[in-house]
Amino acid sequence: MGWVGTAVGGAIGLVVGGPVGAVFGAALGQGVDRGWIGGPRRPALTGAQRARVQARFFETTFLVMGHVAKADGRVSEAEVALARSVMDRMSLGTDQRRVAIDLFNQGKSSDFDLAGAIAALKAVCTGQGTLIHLFLEVQLLTAYVDGAPTPDQRRALETIRRGLNVSAFAYRQLENLLVLQQRMYAGATGQAGRGRSSSASRPAPLVSAYATLGVGPKASDAEIKTAYRRLMSQHHPDKLMAKGLPEEAMRMASLKTQEIRRAYETITEARAA
Repeated sequence: MGWVGTAVGGAIGLVVGGPVGAVFGAALGQGVDRGWIGGPRRPALTGAQRARVQARFFETTFLVMGHVAKADGRVSEAEVALARSVMDRMSLGTDQRRVAIDLFNQGKSSDFDLAGAIAALKAVCTGQGTLIHLFLEVQLLTAYVDGAPTPDQRRALETIRRGLNVSAFAYRQLENLLVLQQRMYAGATGQAGRGRSSSASRPAPLVSAYATLGVGPKASDAEIKTAYRRLMSQHHPDKLMAKGLPEEAMRMASLKTQEIRRAYETITEARAA
């Protein structure tokens, strides 16, 4: 099960660079463990519990990515590229990539039971707000990677939201942040509309830095510092360790804190110039 731990940790640092990466990195700091999931929080997981949570998270992530991608009738190149980038960041070996691809394809099936898959995930992840939040972000990114989701994709996302007992308000906050940051990237790279590729040209470092912190160029110095401190606190490996995530996740969380720190330094240096 060691590779499953790597999967969870890799997803925390998902898709560095490009519009998807910055959206994900900034969104992860929004609302984690602050009322996203109904029900009581659980104490630290045992080894067996952690393995079950991680295995279910990995399985459901790729199943539902396939379903959301196919919900509009076809799977685009951008959606396939996103799935591959998730696998890359999870550092999956050849066998594990085959498993992930098979799960993705299963999710594309017309008889895939989305509600059942979400219920199974919630059953083992109640109280694990970080993982549920992370899962929802991945599915939103899948729906938005080509542009605004289609009606069928929105229906799938609503099934996911309701099944995970995420409030409409919290969901809308996350979606609005994603849309805002995609617009920032579109303006910086000249991308617009459906059909964008997540591997398209990257924006300038300063634009990327603002997106990583989830703030705009007009934010005050105090707002930037607050965003930086919040993200650093929520991604700190010690805090994630307390939530029961494995050592592999801690290493990836450490990489994420480095990205956040670099973004903050880029902004402060630009403002001091």
